[in-house]
Amino acid sequence: MSSQASSVALVRFDAVAPLRARVSEWKAAGERVVLVPTMGALHRGHLSLVNRGRELGQRVIVSIFVNPTQFGPSEDFSRYPRDTETDLALLAGAGVDAAYLPSVETMYPKDFSTSLTVAGITDGLCGAYRPGHFAGVATVVTKLVNQVQPDIALFGEKDFQQLQVIRRAVRDLDIPVEIGGVPTLREEDGLALSSRNRYLDAEERRIAPIIHRELTRIAEGLRTGKAASPLVAASTDRLTEAGFSTIQYLSVCDADTLAPVEHATGPTRILVAAYLGSTRLIDNVAV
Repeated sequence: MSSQASSVALVRFDAVAPLRARVSEWKAAGERVVLVPTMGALHRGHLSLVNRGRELGQRVIVSIFVNPTQFGPSEDFSRYPRDTETDLALLAGAGVDAAYLPSVETMYPKDFSTSLTVAGITDGLCGAYRPGHFAGVATVVTKLVNQVQPDIALFGEKDFQQLQVIRRAVRDLDIPVEIGGVPTLREEDGLALSSRNRYLDAEERRIAPIIHRELTRIAEGLRTGKAASPLVAASTDRLTEAGFSTIQYLSVCDADTLAPVEHATGPTRILVAAYLGSTRLIDNVAV
């Protein structure tokens, strides 16, 4: 169901009511609406979600909102890259029908006092190092889905724990939206595309693809029946030797529950978060 929207000018919305009215018109015409939530600083990875959205529905909406509630007090909210005009030009060129750019006041009005916690699946991995992060993610995504009311919402698999948290929240709360994951887009050397890659200096950028190389090495070992622990230990050593300063986790997990596993007997993900200089990189591969 490829979208025919490429000939239509991108429309920008800042408020919920006019956006909902437009979505209602599209749905009344029998068109499927796809939402791609982003924090801006768009790159080819985001556009791959847009392209997938145009395959799945007739109308694609991209939201841009740097969500303060998913950043910790020592994280990079204030310096997170923002380039709205470039983002909007990219979306127009990609045939996106509407951009939704809510203000902080729209998303979190005075006396806002509700937060969505998804227990269990958020305990480990990034959840162990970023307290409150996934409550912020789950809350803002729930708000965006309720505001836009799409048929489908798409997220990149690079943030795999985030994707699984959102799937769980939508399932548990019976939210009427289909959640889709889109495979990670990579540079030719394997580095996962990320808005934070622009923080890397030239030497760090040279080192960064090693993270994907090690994930691939672990996956190959698991496919031959090897246990996870020695593979992870060896890769951790190699990442440290390469220059990664802090490896928060390098874990082999059940792809559904994200519980650690020692052998890949079912759908499995290898996930990592590591610092290269001051930049935190995350990545994952399927087994």
